[in-house]
Amino acid sequence: MLEALRTRHLDFHDTAAPIAAMEVDYPHATSTGVHRHPRAQLLYAVTGVMIVRSEAGTWVVPPNRAVWLAAGLDHEVEMRGDVRIRTVFVDPQASPHLPPGNCVIAVLPLLRELIIAATRIPIDYSKNSRDERLMQLLLDELRSLDVLPLYLPMPRDARLRAICETLVHAPHDDTTAEKWAARSGITAKTLHRLFPKETGLSFAQWRQQARLLSALERLARGERIIDVALNSGYASQSAFTAMFKKHFGTTPSAFYK
Repeated sequence: MLEALRTRHLDFHDTAAPIAAMEVDYPHATSTGVHRHPRAQLLYAVTGVMIVRSEAGTWVVPPNRAVWLAAGLDHEVEMRGDVRIRTVFVDPQASPHLPPGNCVIAVLPLLRELIIAATRIPIDYSKNSRDERLMQLLLDELRSLDVLPLYLPMPRDARLRAICETLVHAPHDDTTAEKWAARSGITAKTLHRLFPKETGLSFAQWRQQARLLSALERLARGERIIDVALNSGYASQSAFTAMFKKHFGTTPSAFYK
């Protein structure tokens, strides 16, 4: 059954229509396995949280958010909670103003209803029909949405990648950049130079992002905020809440609401 779920998307690639949408549900803790799509993909979950991983980085995608993935990207989706996925496959040539790269976007009420409605439209919908107009409106909505900071870029440099993978699994680790550099056989100056070049973030910014995204995963599992704060490397719940609100614009308790 799970294998059938993992391959169901193949039916939605072989169509002349520029857009096709499907729905699929996964139980908690399952994974899609690593795969790719020949089309761009808008990946949205009505319920549950998706952790999308690729060589390029990791995205945490809670309800009311969606991830836009470029065509041809190898990725894997891990489920937190029972996840009801509603996804839209888009020909990259369907519009000149689609998101330029992989990103997480806000799903406002109109876009949410359009995504759900699109999953009920047959793959071979007719031109100049109501179905085509609905799909076109969906494209229009995709062009006007804000990109959200729910992405953790991973460096290609092997030395930096080893550091980052350690911090992903131990976000509370407060080892300084200077000590990480010494362990990696490079100077602190080189480490500080490479991080922005490889990830677009300074070492401190990257570690903060890693901690916040780890916190999102833990919150999605229903852990207490105080436990999440301490396990993510913050000295107190108040310090964690302040950083969380500064980064996401809302408090941890309100984020998934």
